[in-house]
Amino acid sequence: MEFDYCNFSEYLNSVSSIISVEAFPDGTYGNIRIAAVNSDFLKMAEDYGVIRETFVPDQPYEKYIPKNKIFEDCCCRSAVHGETLRTYIKYENAPVWTYLTLIPLRSDKPNVKYCAVLQTNLNTADYSLMTNIAPDITADVLRICVKLRSSNDFMTSINDVICDIGKLCGSEHTCIFLTDFSQRKCSVLCESLSENTHLSSMKVYVNDEFFTIVDTWLGSIGGNTCVILKDENDWQYLKETNRIWYDSMEMAGAKSLVLFPLKYRNETLGFIWAINFDVSQTLKIKEMLELATYFLASEIASYQLFSKLEALSSKDLLTGVFNRNAMNDRVDALINTQHRPDDPLCVIFADLNGLKQVNDTGGHFAGDLLLKDAALTLQKHFPEYEVYRTGGDEFMILALNAERGSLEQRIIAFRKAISDPDGVCFAVGYSFKTIMEIGEAMKEADKNMYADKAEFYRKHPDMKR
Repeated sequence: MEFDYCNFSEYLNSVSSIISVEAFPDGTYGNIRIAAVNSDFLKMAEDYGVIRETFVPDQPYEKYIPKNKIFEDCCCRSAVHGETLRTYIKYENAPVWTYLTLIPLRSDKPNVKYCAVLQTNLNTADYSLMTNIAPDITADVLRICVKLRSSNDFMTSINDVICDIGKLCGSEHTCIFLTDFSQRKCSVLCESLSENTHLSSMKVYVNDEFFTIVDTWLGSIGGNTCVILKDENDWQYLKETNRIWYDSMEMAGAKSLVLFPLKYRNETLGFIWAINFDVSQTLKIKEMLELATYFLASEIASYQLFSKLEALSSKDLLTGVFNRNAMNDRVDALINTQHRPDDPLCVIFADLNGLKQVNDTGGHFAGDLLLKDAALTLQKHFPEYEVYRTGGDEFMILALNAERGSLEQRIIAFRKAISDPDGVCFAVGYSFKTIMEIGEAMKEADKNMYADKAEFYRKHPDMKR
């Protein structure tokens, strides 16, 4: 007598369904069907529009709800391998997150296995539910959180953390990758490569065109929390749905992959992934990263905010070069530095000629354009040195350990290039001293600059401010 799963499902005090999985001798699976649902499930389906057609038992699940690889994997693990699982699912186009508990059921059919799926629907992902995961995973994530806060240097901490995550995943390559979708830019924040791996650093692949691939990742994640590629079926699915990403992963030598987005307040800050991880620990790795990404995203968001504030405090907003605050901090740091006090330096002051006349005749917009051009000119002629805007039309270049002869020749060439009073034209003064004498060097360079400016206005009195 065949077991009545429809009747059984009504005894489950939750939105519930019974799932059947066609099991093959090699451990893979075939059709996954919804064998039965209870009345709570049908009411939920009606309220949220999850099931798109009138329910008929024992139909392939994707006839009623969107295809979801994580859901399939969990059903297989529970029904076929006898695991009790908990996970998050967000079905494509569904307005809710679904927190699932999967319980294996006995079956009298050798090639069909069953599991009960109990679900809780939430408007947003509730990370408090993740505290129910295994104690060892919780401990691993706690250690990650502690390490994130263990150093005042964020980059030191995050590099230690990515190495630890790589070891926990047993992966060959583990990486945190930052993205800016508005600017279509991406970069490697940190990565860890295992010993004896043949995989290359992610930095090898990042170029102007790489964002074309990155742009497809969220689409492949779809309504899931992540992408997991652990076997031939998963890779074939990726090949069919995202060929550009599949080809890049095949070229890189990836055999397995777990990838999570790093989201903070509905913004995707980047991604974390583990390539060629221990597939026997897939669920444990998924749960660990699912919880860890919540804390990682928060720390990265804080780091980015502080970096932006630091940049605003040290950069001139108009020209993009360092501002006077940054110059003062740099001078103080050099005075109290571990540099040898007799290390050579050169201070160059460059004061823009004719700015007042441009402001008077063309307005402040024209004056701002001239200041931007002036900063670009200085960066062009002294690209390896530090450029500061110290005042309205005043700039300073700080050159450490510069060879005097070659730098003097460059200053001569610079003077020649900026001598036209109708273009970007500077009065220039410089001084070669040692780090210990940086204050004297600044005074001397400033004095020489004003002498050069006086000579310029003697020749061009009509441009005097």
